[in-house]
Amino acid sequence: MTQVLNATRDHSGGFKVDLSRGERIGRVSSEWFSRPADERYLSLSELFEAVQTRTERSRTRTVESAAIRVEASRNDAERLTLVLPGSDIPIAPTHWSFGQLASLVGAPAAYLRQLPAPLAGINLQYGLTSHRSEQVKTLEIEDGRVELRAVTGPDYGRIFDRELVAAVQRIAGNGTGDTRWKVPGVLDWSTSIYNPRADITKDTTTLYASDRDVFLFLVDDLNPIAAGRLRDGSPDLYFRGFYCWNSEVGAKTLGIASFYLRAVCQNRNLWGVEEFEEITIRHSKYAASRFAREAAPALARFANSSPMPFINGIKAARERIVARTDDDRGDFLRKRGFSKAEATRIIETVLTEEGRKPESVFDFVQGITAVARDKTHQDARLDLEARAKKLFDKAV
Repeated sequence: MTQVLNATRDHSGGFKVDLSRGERIGRVSSEWFSRPADERYLSLSELFEAVQTRTERSRTRTVESAAIRVEASRNDAERLTLVLPGSDIPIAPTHWSFGQLASLVGAPAAYLRQLPAPLAGINLQYGLTSHRSEQVKTLEIEDGRVELRAVTGPDYGRIFDRELVAAVQRIAGNGTGDTRWKVPGVLDWSTSIYNPRADITKDTTTLYASDRDVFLFLVDDLNPIAAGRLRDGSPDLYFRGFYCWNSEVGAKTLGIASFYLRAVCQNRNLWGVEEFEEITIRHSKYAASRFAREAAPALARFANSSPMPFINGIKAARERIVARTDDDRGDFLRKRGFSKAEATRIIETVLTEEGRKPESVFDFVQGITAVARDKTHQDARLDLEARAKKLFDKAV
C-alpha cells in the first residue's frame, strides 16, 4: 500500500507529521499575509465567477501610443483620463496601468502620481507625443465607468485569469472537498497533528484574486502518502500540493509549482516540502498556446499521477548507505563542496533530530535542508536546498 488512510489519524481525524524534515516554503504565506478580505474567495466557483465576469466586461485593442490623448482639468486636481483613438469616451487609468503608461514613455510613475492631475497630464502627454510612436495593446473594462486595466506591447500574449482558474476547476471541482483537491487544513503546533478538515473561511482560504492577478493553492490532504518511517516507527507522511498564479495585466508571469509536503500551518507556510518543481510561462506572443499545450496538461498529469515514483525515490535514498564512520561522513560532504564547518553542522543536526548520525543519502539530504531552514539570507538558503536536491536526484 502506498497511501495510508487511517493508520496515524488521532482522535480528531488529523495526521501526525514530522516537521523537522524537508524544506519550508513561504510563497503561499506571503500571499496570505498581503491579501485583503475582498481578494479572498471561499471556493473555485466563487473565484471563477469573479474573474469570468471581469473578462466578459473587458475588451482589448491595439492603438498608436502617440495618438493617446491625456485629459485633466484644473477644477479637479486628482482626476486624469485618457481618450484612445476611435473613441470619445474618457478612460480612467488604474494605478497599475498608469505605471505601465509612464514606463512606456520613460517617466517616473511615482513622481507623476504626486503631481496635480493637470501637471501630470502635461508631462505624460509630452512623453506620448515625443516618444517614438509605437503600437500598444490596451485592456479596458466597463463597470459603471470605463477603466484602462493594462497597457502592454502589441505582442503581449494574454492568458486570462479565468483560463487558469478553469483549468484548476477541471481537476479540483469547487476546491472545497468535492474532489480530492481542496483548500488545505491547518497544523496544530502543540501536537504536530495536521488537521485536513479545517473550516474554509476568509482567514484560512488560499484562493485569491485582485484586479492584477490570481493565486491558488490546493492540496490532496485527505489521502496521505507514506514514504518510509520515523524514529518511533510511525510512517513518514506526505501530501501532494500545488499552487499556481497568473496576471492578465502584465504584473507577473503564469506559473505552476507542484510538490509533496507534510503540513500547512495557520499562516500558510508549507512545511516538510520535497520534490518541488516549477514551470513558468512569460506572456510572450505564443503564451496562450503554450499554456494550452504545456502548463494545463502538466497540472492535470500531476493531479492524476501515481505517487510511486516519489515513494521509490525516497526508498532508494534511504537504502543507499554512503557513510558509516565520522571520517566517511566528513569526506562525503567535503567531496560535494561543503566546508568542514558546514559538514559538522549538518552531521550534528541529523544527530539532534534523528538520534543518530547520518548514514544514507536521505539522512544527509534531510540534514542539509534542516540547516537551510535556519539560514536568514534567501540566497544562502536556496543554495543549500539546491545542493540537497542535486544530491537526492543523483541517489535515485
